[in-house]
Amino acid sequence: MAGNGFRSLPRENPCAQCGKSIALPEWVEAEPGRTFYLWRCVACDYRFEAVAYFDQATADNEAIAA
Repeated sequence: MAGNGFRSLPRENPCAQCGKSIALPEWVEAEPGRTFYLWRCVACDYRFEAVAYFDQATADNEAIAA
């Protein structure tokens, strides 16, 4: 994953339905090599999911536990 915490979240993603800007994802789930984001537009109430895929070499370097 690119980073941990609030600062690493994608911001201002456009709504897939109406194009209005969405400040932050409503839900995030990370797995090795990919992260899922659930977006909800407050303007039109449309929900959609986006997936970010990461290079396997990057995913292998992630810490499993603290």
